[in-house]
Amino acid sequence: MQPRPNPSCLLLLLWLAGTLAAQTSAEVARRYTSEHQAQLTQAFSQLLSIPNVAADPGNLERNANVLAGMLKQRGVDSRLLSMAGAPPVVYGQVVVPGAKRTIVFYAHYDGQPVTPSEWEGAPFTPVIREVDGEQRIYARSAADDKAAIFAQLTALDALREAKVSLRANVRFVWEGEEEAGSPHLEQILDASRESIRGDLWLICDGPVDQSGMQTVVFGARGDAHLEVTVYGPHRGLHSGHYGNWAPNPAMMLAQLLAGMKDDQGRVLVPHFYDGITPLSPAEKEALARAPVNDQMLMNSFWLGHTDGGGAHLLELINQPSLNINGLASAQVGARATNVIPPTATADLDLRLVVGIDWREQQQRVIDYIRSRGYFVVDNQPTREILTQHPKVALVKRDEAGYNAVRTAMDLPIAREVIRAVESARADVVLLPTMGGSVPLGAMERAAQTHTVTVPIANYDDNQHAANENLRLQNLWNGVETMAALLELR
Repeated sequence: MQPRPNPSCLLLLLWLAGTLAAQTSAEVARRYTSEHQAQLTQAFSQLLSIPNVAADPGNLERNANVLAGMLKQRGVDSRLLSMAGAPPVVYGQVVVPGAKRTIVFYAHYDGQPVTPSEWEGAPFTPVIREVDGEQRIYARSAADDKAAIFAQLTALDALREAKVSLRANVRFVWEGEEEAGSPHLEQILDASRESIRGDLWLICDGPVDQSGMQTVVFGARGDAHLEVTVYGPHRGLHSGHYGNWAPNPAMMLAQLLAGMKDDQGRVLVPHFYDGITPLSPAEKEALARAPVNDQMLMNSFWLGHTDGGGAHLLELINQPSLNINGLASAQVGARATNVIPPTATADLDLRLVVGIDWREQQQRVIDYIRSRGYFVVDNQPTREILTQHPKVALVKRDEAGYNAVRTAMDLPIAREVIRAVESARADVVLLPTMGGSVPLGAMERAAQTHTVTVPIANYDDNQHAANENLRLQNLWNGVETMAALLELR
């Protein structure tokens, strides 16, 4: 005779099954990270210890191979998408039987250049420090952008351990030259169009809102660069003997650059703001609801004033900008000499919004330089050119620019992303555009898709600078967010 099941045991089993079924993907991820934090932190540190700057192609290849191996360890079909002269794109795919959609997760594994003397420690020797009672990990690409890759992998681990099935096909596309302007990305994607297609590309790059709230962003600014060099004497001249007579290129460049903006920071280059596509009512409403963090940021950055004539940061991000990335002429400090230098050079960064073409924006600045009396050349000027023209400017166009892209917030799939992120994070900020630039246009053209950006890094991460860091809680929160996105149908 078979023993009768104990009713109380059956009830307990049913309760446990119901509890597990009721857990959200974010809750599953939260439990997983809390149980494995030490191991996860160590694994993340190992990934960050591999140098990843453009000047070191051998280590970029090493990064790609390590990441492809991490996907394969998880049973993900993985390979490298390669072309001559470019770091490989790491590709992975999870096919879900019967799935009606394919979701692509994008991130990049390359990082900005480093100047080790500016760091408190070695850039590729990760170290954990406590800041305001919270742990942060310091290393190049801790926030930008290996954190996103590691969060995606960890979210996949968490769901699989809890036996939570994916509902859509999932693809991973991790780039290796985003910080160099992604000059080969579109070609690489074009060569693998069928592999990289998706109903949506989720761009996991950048910082969350300065309030600390999780952010969903529907576009990114475009980017273009110019390098401008102006000329004085053919060689350095004694400033006492020749000052007030020989033109000083450092002063000439300062005057040229100063004329490009007014004292409120508005660009004075003719037609610089022409062609801007206005924000939609939904985008304007999202901006109106977003936190205003200006005063907090001013205090954090030690600023006594801001550009923009009183406009908020989020308003100004939706305008094109002109920034001086760097200036070079002669020497300063202990190496300074009493000299009129031969040249002065500036690197200009042009951030773009939807409706403005990057090449046209470069040309507008070049036309302005010409209007200031400069003879503009695109190669090193000869003696004849320098002596025949009062003012000469060598302008080099960076050919790795790209335009801004914005996805409509009210698309059905965009609304699904918002709901998924809201299931993981209590408060979510929606923004039409982020301040940074990502080559969204290349992705959308090659994959015939829409893009939505879901960043996870802290805003004060020293992105692109010395002592880059990631607040570890942002990593754990990011795993929860990625887990919720992995469950999109």
